Amino acid sequence: MSSPRVKVCGICRVEDAQLAVMLGASAIGFIFWPSSPRYCHPAEAQAIASTLPAHITAVGVFVDQPVDEVIGIADRVGLGAVQLHGNEAVADFDRVRQPLIKAVPVTNTFAAGDVDGLPAGVTVLLDAHDPVRRGGTGRTIDWGVAAQVAARRRTILSGGLNAENVREAISHVHPHMVDVSSGVESAPGVKDRARLEAFFAAVQAA
Repeated sequence: MSSPRVKVCGICRVEDAQLAVMLGASAIGFIFWPSSPRYCHPAEAQAIASTLPAHITAVGVFVDQPVDEVIGIADRVGLGAVQLHGNEAVADFDRVRQPLIKAVPVTNTFAAGDVDGLPAGVTVLLDAHDPVRRGGTGRTIDWGVAAQVAARRRTILSGGLNAENVREAISHVHPHMVDVSSGVESAPGVKDRARLEAFFAAVQAA
């Protein structure tokens, strides 16, 4: 089985995006939720996205933001996918032209069947439950239940991944993609070269 794809999220600097791409990232994530410490202004994201090779997917992360706002930013930045990371109903975003990713928090009561109500074309992203920070918590999730979800549909694994645990996570879950943010940072929104290099090496060794 080949290694999963990698999405590096919380990108705020062009040099971090370029390094992630050089190391083998398939997707670059921009957070457009103003309350996030990794918030990226759409103008800055547009400038960074314009430097990405055509095969790299720019993903925009939104939290309970109006549909028209999401569409406007997606078109302005040139996003290849839209990630909904709040309590949004996917059905409300049927006017969004880009493929949708829906973040699903893995709580103590979460069961794999909880994702069955999402349309088949929506990619599931599993993350740690945090109703305040929404992501970038550095906390891992139950990989056993994540594996059950990944066996049912295309799944992105997130939540506390870093160079030390991503190989084990992949062996348990077999996700389509892994998503990393805080695990490769020296500060929120500032990626660390050595941590990024170690993370990609661990993914490729999985």
